Amino acid sequence: MDAGAGSSSANATSLSGIATEIAELQRISFDKSRRIQAITGQVKMLALNALIEAARAGEMGLGFSVVAQEVRAIGAEVENVARALEVELSNRIASLQVRVRSFAEGSQTDRLIDLALNAVELIDRNLYERTCDVRWWATDAALVACAAAPTPEAMAHATRRLGIILDAYTVYLDLWLCDLQGNVLAHGRPDRYPGLVGRNVADQDWFRRAVALPDGDAYVAADVAGQPGLGGAQVATYCASVRADGDSRARPIGVLAIHFDWQAQARAIVDGVRVSGEDKARTRVLLVDARHRVIAASDGRGVLEETLPLAVNGRASGADLDPRTGRIVAFHRTPGYETYAGLGWYGVIVQSPG
Repeated sequence: MDAGAGSSSANATSLSGIATEIAELQRISFDKSRRIQAITGQVKMLALNALIEAARAGEMGLGFSVVAQEVRAIGAEVENVARALEVELSNRIASLQVRVRSFAEGSQTDRLIDLALNAVELIDRNLYERTCDVRWWATDAALVACAAAPTPEAMAHATRRLGIILDAYTVYLDLWLCDLQGNVLAHGRPDRYPGLVGRNVADQDWFRRAVALPDGDAYVAADVAGQPGLGGAQVATYCASVRADGDSRARPIGVLAIHFDWQAQARAIVDGVRVSGEDKARTRVLLVDARHRVIAASDGRGVLEETLPLAVNGRASGADLDPRTGRIVAFHRTPGYETYAGLGWYGVIVQSPG
């Protein structure tokens, strides 16, 4: 995607150079046409003076008069040709300028759509890995044993195991093991987030969906939200059911919820989109959810608060120009990645006129 965006940028630069050359050609043709008309004007004036002198010479000047008339006629014809050439060249050049401008605008639009796709693709690949993590860890022997029989020893062992996982996977704020009633049995960071064990999360949407999962291969991918149990931190929560004996077809005995550190990871994505230095100040890179709620922004504004007035109108991608402000809004819906279909999110590039 970066290569495609670079190619679009190079095309826009080339078209800009062509537009400059066309403008210079227009100037040259206009100047030369005016010069030809000035010369033919001088020729016609000389012919007129010659006719006057021939008339004074009487019969002796008749031959010269014929030549003078021919010269004047040729001068008039050259002037007409010069004017016709100027008009034709002006029309052709104007048409070329319109086409080049259209191509340049199209190239810039395509580049912004590419950047929007780049942003949402990068996060999709990241989140696909999260769906793999949660389903894998839900079969961990320590977690299965704790969910099956939550004794103090089993809970302590599960806590240590979750802590080891968190030490290796720094993209998570915490991992929670819950029973089927929504009580937190163990989590990986009791020092950072004390008091979570015993807390009931049955009222949270991700938990209600998780207890209804059909088997161990299914998962829940929740919308980005602030998590009260983690100090209000922005998280993307992924869940899988813990099954008896770690068998994906066995009965459920608990739920594993992993809380992805959304703010830090998403900000790295939007900041990493390759916008040129001269365009950065007027460009806003966004991720929005299926409701067009801003969930990441390169300028840090409106996250989880702003709803973008995005006119998708059934399109998977596109770009719209606001004629009043000159602002372009380019977008691309998530294509998903591997078995992760995505949540209907969009990458969005909002660019103000330069």
